[in-house]
Amino acid sequence: MSAIENSKLTVVGAGSVGSSVAYAALIRGSARHVALYDIATEKAEAEVLDLAHGTQFTGTSDIIGGSDLSVVEGSHVVVITAGAKQRPGQTRIELAGTNANIIKSMMPQLLEVAPNAIYVIVTNPCDVLTVLAQEATGLPVERIFASGTVLDTSRLRWKLAQRAGVSPSSVHAYIIGEHGDTEFPLWSTASIGTVPILDWQTPTHERMTVDELDEIAVDVRDAAYKVIQGKGATNYAIGLSSARIVEAILQDEHAVMPVSTVLHGYHGIDGVALSVPSIVSASGAVPIPETAFSPNELGLLRRSADALRDVAASLR
Repeated sequence: MSAIENSKLTVVGAGSVGSSVAYAALIRGSARHVALYDIATEKAEAEVLDLAHGTQFTGTSDIIGGSDLSVVEGSHVVVITAGAKQRPGQTRIELAGTNANIIKSMMPQLLEVAPNAIYVIVTNPCDVLTVLAQEATGLPVERIFASGTVLDTSRLRWKLAQRAGVSPSSVHAYIIGEHGDTEFPLWSTASIGTVPILDWQTPTHERMTVDELDEIAVDVRDAAYKVIQGKGATNYAIGLSSARIVEAILQDEHAVMPVSTVLHGYHGIDGVALSVPSIVSASGAVPIPETAFSPNELGLLRRSADALRDVAASLR
């Protein structure tokens, strides 16, 4: 049973990502009620109708939606996917200007109808937009955060699991930093089961090398570009990972996830949103300050912070 009785999730934006978040949430039973809001009336209503037609097969969840802001009322969690999508060859940062304006004008309206919700930003560049959205609303930093590198971490664990011959759930490794080109894995604490990543071997799977891990990290970083090149958008995996974040909030799980919050005094980093291992619960997301970094990893985290700080400054 959800910690929040009669829980409601609203997804803002009925494009390929928003519709996939709603679809994943319905199938997984992430919330009792799911709503889909978009200013494009016909698109929103069509997506809701298509999803509603399948609710016989989704257990207890139901779905409503449309272009009237009232569909957002009473939300416990609001997932924001609205905005221009990333085109083939375009970086997430290049999207920043257009989507910053959308987020800044939309957030106060959403807050008016859902003042007590936890807000999760999926729209890219999600780290930069989280800073702007937090400034625009004055919400406590734990109540407005980005999906960050939860998906990138899933991509990493999938690749490592394939290579090591184990289930992805047995791989303990994180991608952190920017959800974008400066993200990086926390190799210093990565393990398979209890075995440090470089020590893992079985009769059928030899040890991984540092070079091989570097190659895997690049593949993970560039995975979205590959998907966008081939099919125009990434939507299924981000839908699933967003639904998983919603569950951690609504069920008050205190789950550790690499979401992106505005950091203050985190290993000397201030005022930028970056993904670091955080505790996600009904009160939002709180970074774990005891997370250990090697000197090199700390340098990479600060490089990520500097890159995002520059972008955010240019958009204010």
